[in-house]
Amino acid sequence: MERKEGMTMLYFNNDYAEGCHERVLQALMDSNLVQTPGYGQDEYCARAAGKIKELCQCENAQVHFLVGGTQTNLTVIAAALRPHQGVLCAVTGHIQGHETGAVEATGHKVLTLPSRDGKITPGQVSDAVNAHRRDPSFEHTVQPKMVYISNPTELGTLYSLGELEELSRVCRELGLYLFLDGARLGYGLSARGNDVTLADLARLCHVFYIGGTKVGALFGEAVVITDPELAVDFRYHIKQHGGMLAKGRLLGVQFDALMTDGLYFSIAARANRLADQLRAVFCELGYPFLVPGVTNQLFPILPDKVLDQLAEGYVFCEQERIDESHRAVRFCTSWATTQEAVDALCADLRRIGPIGIKFTTRLLDF
Repeated sequence: MERKEGMTMLYFNNDYAEGCHERVLQALMDSNLVQTPGYGQDEYCARAAGKIKELCQCENAQVHFLVGGTQTNLTVIAAALRPHQGVLCAVTGHIQGHETGAVEATGHKVLTLPSRDGKITPGQVSDAVNAHRRDPSFEHTVQPKMVYISNPTELGTLYSLGELEELSRVCRELGLYLFLDGARLGYGLSARGNDVTLADLARLCHVFYIGGTKVGALFGEAVVITDPELAVDFRYHIKQHGGMLAKGRLLGVQFDALMTDGLYFSIAARANRLADQLRAVFCELGYPFLVPGVTNQLFPILPDKVLDQLAEGYVFCEQERIDESHRAVRFCTSWATTQEAVDALCADLRRIGPIGIKFTTRLLDF
């Protein structure tokens, strides 16, 4: 590491370390003194919702704006389920490991399914539901009623269109809701090789959301409900769970800006391209990945001595220990990551150079 004297730490630990895109900030400034009705009943929210419905090719959808991902997840799940019902998700799912039991606090159990890559399969869903239904004591256990997935997943992996179509088919056959967490959706839709569109999500999911907090907004998530049954009284649930922002227009202004001239997708695509540059250097130096990926999240496996050197100038996230001398960590680019920051990290990785990797535990194949 050469960046010592007066060195500023460079943050690659998440995609929400900065404020918001300059066009979003300008839109907030331009509308600052405009008087509007409260609670999301304003022209900005209406215009943003209209743009989202057009992109989804679903004019009958309901679009609601909430502040953050955890609040959105618990509100959607609590609104959809009856007291005895639970939600199936990967063991790595955000609602399972990163939301402090928020879903369980609403009275609904998270029913986890094993996963090595962050995804779950139609077969897993079918097996879990049928096992419950065949159990002679079924009424003593939580009834699966919803499937929760995220795209990208917590590990940065993506569902293909074919996988989503099969998952949707199984959910509809079994009478389950399919709910997609899109906190990082922009990075997924803009990734290399992605074949899923917003219109596909509107067709295949009962409800999903478009994340703004991690993709260029100060804060905010846009919930898209395509199932009329779930749309009934949804605003009551928003209010009851503390999500009805009095100055709701702040959410509409931001999504109106993000959905204008493809801004949401272009800034996400740029973050992915920068992540690809980092990915190429990790590969060049012979470092493997915990999971393969094409989005803005990277999970390389590095020797502790390399990570100790990198920690002098960079902030990244610990993921898991692989053995006594290697750890998987997360490096994350964002819509605001600079080319200069990526170039610096690439240069420092090359300066440290490849250090031989010899695992005492076998890596899982994907």
